[in-house]
Amino acid sequence: MIKYSVLYPTTENGHFDHDYYRDVHLPLIKARMGDYLVSYSIDKILSAPDGSPAPYVAACHLICHSAEALQKGMAGHVDEIVGDVDNFTNIKSVKWIAEVVV
Repeated sequence: MIKYSVLYPTTENGHFDHDYYRDVHLPLIKARMGDYLVSYSIDKILSAPDGSPAPYVAACHLICHSAEALQKGMAGHVDEIVGDVDNFTNIKSVKWIAEVVV
């Protein structure tokens, strides 16, 4: 299993519409990826553990059986998915793929 993570750093003058992200953007990804996407989660980040402002405002994690499944699920849909980003944020995201160990 792999996890594709997209994190949105806290930035000056950054905005993020959590409702749109939850209600529209991630369901769009699920609809386009179909069975290639095993599951996803969304993090609405509240604060750092010590109560100070968090370094990120939000994150999502897509779980797929493999990197190949992620690529197949996204094939033909990347432009639509990326084109939707302006509808919920002006923050440049940070992304990575990780192997799910446990």
